[in-house]
Amino acid sequence: MSNNPDRAAYAVAALLKQKGHKIIPVHPKAETVHGEIGYATLEEIPHSVDVVDFFINSELVSRNVDRAIVIGAKAIWLQLGVIDQPGVDRAEAAGLIAIMDRCPAIEYSKR
Repeated sequence: MSNNPDRAAYAVAALLKQKGHKIIPVHPKAETVHGEIGYATLEEIPHSVDVVDFFINSELVSRNVDRAIVIGAKAIWLQLGVIDQPGVDRAEAAGLIAIMDRCPAIEYSKR
């Protein structure tokens, strides 16, 4: 997540925060986004994480699924167009809920 308002991750994070979810920005620059302190990696987050929401290229998902498993996340969410079935299978085998190729903003609009 970054402070670039042209990126989908920025708008989706704002919506999730507005809906009452705690957001934790993760980006190599470790920027503060929407007033929330950012971290360079998942492993640097000092508290538990429920869902890791992937706004990354599909080729980068696999190694980050492994990181989500290691930190004890409860779920992974791969955004629209982010596809990695083996990563999803590995997450589910580790006990995580896994959602692929969907957007939480769209899901909220269906309610």
